[in-house]
Amino acid sequence: MRKYIGSIFIIICLLNFTSVVVEAQNSNSKQEQKAAWEAAQQVQIVGPAKIGLLDQAQIQIPEHYAFVPQPEASRVMKSMGNGDCPEMVGFIISDKENEEWIVTIDYTKSGYIKDDDAKAWDAEELLTSLKEGTKENNKERKEKGLSEMTVIGWVEKPQYDASRHYLVWSIELKARGERERTINYNTYALGREGYVTLTLVTDLKNIGAEKSVAQNLLAATEFVPGKRYEEFNSVTDHIAEYGLAALITGVAAKKLGLLAMIAAFGAKFIKLIVIGVGTLGVLVMKYFRKKNKKDNEASGTMEE
Repeated sequence: MRKYIGSIFIIICLLNFTSVVVEAQNSNSKQEQKAAWEAAQQVQIVGPAKIGLLDQAQIQIPEHYAFVPQPEASRVMKSMGNGDCPEMVGFIISDKENEEWIVTIDYTKSGYIKDDDAKAWDAEELLTSLKEGTKENNKERKEKGLSEMTVIGWVEKPQYDASRHYLVWSIELKARGERERTINYNTYALGREGYVTLTLVTDLKNIGAEKSVAQNLLAATEFVPGKRYEEFNSVTDHIAEYGLAALITGVAAKKLGLLAMIAAFGAKFIKLIVIGVGTLGVLVMKYFRKKNKKDNEASGTMEE
């Protein structure tokens, strides 16, 4: 049951000895990281399982995935240097050897979002707006001592599925001072009162193989009866002050400060495998997976 968090926690510990984490971590912060992951370990929900997302939706997670809910999810993020995200419901990780991604899940109670502007989208105009918004938000990040972010370009241009009310888009990001570029693969499910966001954080080398993770999780997300997009009542329901395009430009640009920190968090997992102490990381991961497999087999034998 605890193999998911256990393996990831080992990575976190190893990262403290690499140049990637030369961010003035003192003993107190390390203790908090350990405590945060241990707390997450106690509450994680291991797949296959159906997870309730507040009173709005449900998501079905498969085997080898684990969901960490609030408030433990936020505690983990804060322990790694990420900012507050009141809209976060939790995050999902995997115990598969070659998957070092993380998927954050948010719910935003925005009101009903009209999707008619999707028909007139211009991808280049949206990208320009996103870049400008990011530059503006860099001022705030700089004041907070956070790395400034640059939007490089589209990894996947915005696509909207009007029949299922799904929005998907992805950008490539680079933090000042970092060699590695990070990918935020953003997926949205629209509902009657707001929307669910699933953000996959990975890197350019792995996005081709891992974007299906986000796509499959999006497909496994559904709003409960009474909260579905098509159940909107124009007489009684609140309508959002912005349209669908704002989920790419305005709203997204404002969130990039948080996403940037989560991106750095996710990139550290990936960098452990790709550069620096990668070999050591792989060996540790393999050791713990073998150990957990034996533990599970032993547990299964005892139950019989």
